[in-house]
Amino acid sequence: MKGDTNSAETQHWKEEISPYGAWHEVNVREIWAYRDLIRVFVKRDITAIYKQTILGPLWFFLQPLLTTALYIVIFSRIGKFGTGGLPPALFYLSGLVPWLYFSECITRTSGFLKDNQAIFSKVYFPRLVVPISLVLTNLVKMAIQLILFLLVYFYFLLMQPGVFAPQASLVLLPALVILSALFGLALGLIISSMTTKYKDLTHLVSFGVQLLMFLTPVIYPLENLKGSWLYHLVQLNPITGLVESFRHGFFGTGSWNPAILAYDAVFILLTLLLGLLAFNRVEKEFIDTI
Repeated sequence: MKGDTNSAETQHWKEEISPYGAWHEVNVREIWAYRDLIRVFVKRDITAIYKQTILGPLWFFLQPLLTTALYIVIFSRIGKFGTGGLPPALFYLSGLVPWLYFSECITRTSGFLKDNQAIFSKVYFPRLVVPISLVLTNLVKMAIQLILFLLVYFYFLLMQPGVFAPQASLVLLPALVILSALFGLALGLIISSMTTKYKDLTHLVSFGVQLLMFLTPVIYPLENLKGSWLYHLVQLNPITGLVESFRHGFFGTGSWNPAILAYDAVFILLTLLLGLLAFNRVEKEFIDTI
């Protein structure tokens, strides 16, 4: 009997069922083990976006194009908004590409607990797999829209040489995308965690995202606000530094400041930590309350 006990103690199990860990823990190894499921969800979501549509993936191009055309008419032609010396089409498109990615990440992840409650109640997998897959799905969409931006960018670069040029800060583009994804994920986790008890918050998400856009230099250059209290308010928005860095990398214009970008990174990481803590706190019981 003693020998059998020692043999059992030295066995290594392939799967081990254990109770939930502390509310401040995130099992990164478990999420990595389910990376194939993340790929399945990404493929499913991308297919669902353009399934049974006439234009298919071309809608990824049409959204920023139509929005840019609308902004040119309303803000540039009618409102006479400045564009920092850049062609209006290029200015608005350069703001929309990073903004649309961030806003889509918030919108899609903020309701993932409610939208997937049927599958969550039937099978176990790390719940964070779903919001991560949504962020990656939107990344594919952003990549397609970035191609559109680059086509317009190189067109103006050839047609108007000397007006703008790419800068060394363009190497920060991957970091800007990652920070946008993390911030969208963080806010989505916080909102999704809160809506398990306060369901009416879902109705405020779209309004909040639209309001945040006006506090982000998407339709106006940040430098136009200098001398106003709005300038400092808009700078507190972490997305401001990301959009301004995006524009500076491609054009060499804007109010780019490495210190502001560092503030944005710290703010986003702290928000992500808060989002993970909030999600872990409700993960055990959200099926019963949602």
